[in-house]
Amino acid sequence: MFKKTAFWIIGVTVLFSSAAFAGSNSANLSPSASITSNCTIAVGTNISFGAYDPISGAVVSTTGALTIACTSDVVDPVITLGQGAHADTGSTEASPLRRLQSGSDYLAYGLYQDTGNTVWGNTSGTGVTFDNSDGDGLGHNVTVYAKIGADQHSAPAGSYSDTVVATITF
Repeated sequence: MFKKTAFWIIGVTVLFSSAAFAGSNSANLSPSASITSNCTIAVGTNISFGAYDPISGAVVSTTGALTIACTSDVVDPVITLGQGAHADTGSTEASPLRRLQSGSDYLAYGLYQDTGNTVWGNTSGTGVTFDNSDGDGLGHNVTVYAKIGADQHSAPAGSYSDTVVATITF
């Protein structure tokens, strides 16, 4: 009998103590975030002309790619390509005269927006407008067409290279 009474007393005590602490309060959490308009640009595929034969002097064509990703609110960003580290005399941002260099020797080459030889320059008018209409924020490749010009017969053997800055303005 003592056990039953003890359990009953304990049960009632727990019941009343729970009731004494019954009540609640609440607060609202306010999660937030912000997104800043943004675009990224990276080399997707570098431009490699391979071997150039100055004896034949034939044009060598190839392509490379830039990888572009923008937030969905960015409309019509423009991709521009600088003149290169070894631009020839008379080169301008709108009409670059790019050259590959090996020591003190050069090979003229061009970077183009298409296969029709539309020069890809470093101004808003000579850059390429990136179509961000899908607005998915994923990386998309943009092809860069490249050609070493014909008839550069006097170019000596060597490894020729250049560095061109690619920029996206949004």
